[in-house]
Amino acid sequence: MATKKVTVTIPEDLLEEVRAEASEYGLSAYVAEALRLRRDRDKLRELVDWLEEEHGPITEAERADAYVELDELDAEHERRRQAREARAGETA
Repeated sequence: MATKKVTVTIPEDLLEEVRAEASEYGLSAYVAEALRLRRDRDKLRELVDWLEEEHGPITEAERADAYVELDELDAEHERRRQAREARAGETA
């Protein structure tokens, strides 16, 4: 994938925190992933806005159901992560 070097201004304290977190991946990869996640979130927000225009706002019950589903997905991802780590530990 082609890349391009850019200059950005980041608050110094945030940069220090991010560098500590990003040391495993590298700062550029960390920032690129953060930008992708933000772009995806913005696109989802646009979709939600459009859906609410078409179908009306979601109810509190629908919102609660969505949070339950998200919690279930998070738990499944955690189970899979732990299984991967356990398999990796077995082969090490």
